[in-house]
Amino acid sequence: MRAPEPPPGDPGREAAPPRGIDLGPALPEPFRWHEGQIAIDLPGGHVIFTTRAGGDLASDPAGSEQLRRAVGPPPERWAQDHQVHEHRVRVVAGGEPVGAMETDSDGIATARRDVACVVRTADCVPIALVAPEAVAMLHGGWRGLAAGVIEEGVRTLHTLGANHVRAAIGPHARVCCYETGDEVHAAFAHFGAEVRRGRRADLEAVARALLAQWGVQEVHSVGACTICSHVETFWSHRREGARAGRQGGIAWRN
Repeated sequence: MRAPEPPPGDPGREAAPPRGIDLGPALPEPFRWHEGQIAIDLPGGHVIFTTRAGGDLASDPAGSEQLRRAVGPPPERWAQDHQVHEHRVRVVAGGEPVGAMETDSDGIATARRDVACVVRTADCVPIALVAPEAVAMLHGGWRGLAAGVIEEGVRTLHTLGANHVRAAIGPHARVCCYETGDEVHAAFAHFGAEVRRGRRADLEAVARALLAQWGVQEVHSVGACTICSHVETFWSHRREGARAGRQGGIAWRN
């Protein structure tokens, strides 16, 4: 499928986010702005982490027109499920109907080139896994991370023939703001002090440790917090409660 195209006259990066989107410093390489969304291209596939300019994927799974322009496969081939904070990863195999919201899973994987893998987040960690042979998108809430969603995602890509898996981590509730109770800290205590700052948990550090544990050495992070970023940039359940919509993480093959 087509990759997100840079704007005319630009070799590959939009100089600034669209109006109303404010992440502070420029996006870290190799991320770039595309159609108001955060894009990254890795060997074998493409990833979009959406902003509020991409629409509310909870109320409209196809998002905004901007988002539809940014993603290669059309919305009828966006695979996404009911997310239940566990570890199941669904494979969309060749010849199968893509389906949307027909089952429970916290990850979607495929070797197909005509399917986009989608998860929805509003503070949880969206994690894209990309390899030349297959891609996956994972929904990393703390329960899912503790239950093994990263292990299951990497294992699933290996069953689809992938050898060298790379990862990209999207906007989520970062350690600057993610204060949690003892249950969360106990779940990740075996990783040591690097995943904790007082009462706050560092889910990105947890995800990185798990990715390394399962052989993923190249990991890129947007470095944006959904809670303290500008209110018009991302949805945040911690900040907005039940009124919060959902942004998404979307991955598809070249």
